[in-house]
Amino acid sequence: MSTFKAPKGTYDLIPPQSAKYLAVREAIAAPLRDSGYGYIETPGFENVELFARGVGESTDIVTKEMYAFETKGGDRLALRPEGTASVLRAALEASLHKAGNLPVKLWYSGSYYRYERPQKGRYRHFSQVGAEAIGAEDPALDAELIILADQAYRSLGLREFRILLNSLGDKECRPVYRAALQDFLRGLDLDEDTLRRAEINPLRVLDDKRESVQKQLTGAPLLRDYLCDACKAYHEEVRELVTAAGVAFEDDPRLVRGLDYYTRTTFEFVHDGLGSQSAVGGGGRYDGLSEMIGGPALPSVGWALGVDRTVLALEAEGVELDLPATTSVFAVPLGEEARRVLFAKVTELRKVGVAADFAYGGKGLKAAMKAANRSGARYALVLGERDLAEGSVQLKDMESGEQTAVGIDEVVAEIQSRF
Repeated sequence: MSTFKAPKGTYDLIPPQSAKYLAVREAIAAPLRDSGYGYIETPGFENVELFARGVGESTDIVTKEMYAFETKGGDRLALRPEGTASVLRAALEASLHKAGNLPVKLWYSGSYYRYERPQKGRYRHFSQVGAEAIGAEDPALDAELIILADQAYRSLGLREFRILLNSLGDKECRPVYRAALQDFLRGLDLDEDTLRRAEINPLRVLDDKRESVQKQLTGAPLLRDYLCDACKAYHEEVRELVTAAGVAFEDDPRLVRGLDYYTRTTFEFVHDGLGSQSAVGGGGRYDGLSEMIGGPALPSVGWALGVDRTVLALEAEGVELDLPATTSVFAVPLGEEARRVLFAKVTELRKVGVAADFAYGGKGLKAAMKAANRSGARYALVLGERDLAEGSVQLKDMESGEQTAVGIDEVVAEIQSRF
């Protein structure tokens, strides 16, 4: 037993479960790559102020959950709690918005960190795939991202997820709603921290998951009743485009996202088979974020989908992914000369794209064949002294048990033809 264990609230990805996570990441990324999104990767830590300004100083993420630290040089850094602020910072720093081709469309995949109370579906280290379309105000972009996420989930075989959709208004109409909501919240029996949050960003109170708070929010004013004409028209076009694409969604007038930077379109993907941690992903439009972190006005929209929770959703639906075998051919040498010859054949197979493995450690026939079975290989190559003398190798079909003698020089071509 090792003395050390993974930190609380984290997990290790190990085979064979790790193959499922890789398949989920690939399925989410595939429609993005086919839609003009280029891959971006940012550091695992950033300046604390990037998240304080972008995510919001009043959010739980910044006040309670962020892993912040000071370097030996005196810099205040934080492990990234989300991806959007980092991606936008990188795009601005590289002046991607000045290349003359807006929107800048980017996708990313990585680990994120929040100090939360661990439970199933909520970890202190978690994995997301995200997408951002930077520099264009167009309902078609909002619709595109919703449709691509739906496409990704359905390609995995998920069916029992729901898409919730709302509009948070903009700088013209949201202040009026903000004032009305604050007036309502001041009349409730809320604790000091919640009342303080209501004064800084009252929409955050609507996102409070505590039952004692949610009970009191019945009758709270709804943002949709305060939307200006421009926001109403924008939201209606998003709805029409998503509907025309055959993607079902539910209007949720109480939906708000947990980050301060969202404007207009906001959406969430939920799966009711996951219990309290039902959100598998979400996103929306964030037209003012660039200016918040010192950049020019760049209206943008994006989402992040949780890899961990998507895997849990697949398990909740009983969906088994069709994962490729990690090994297609397993070589079993019997004797030193056979070991040298078969190792060369394994190397050849790998060069032509056939996944091949080898019975390392000088195992006997029985132990080596057990290893071949455990590997999941479709074929085993068995080479002994008699086979060597005859210039052939035994090719065994691990499913049928059928065994065929194939010339050593022809075995690579023979295996290629069978795949």
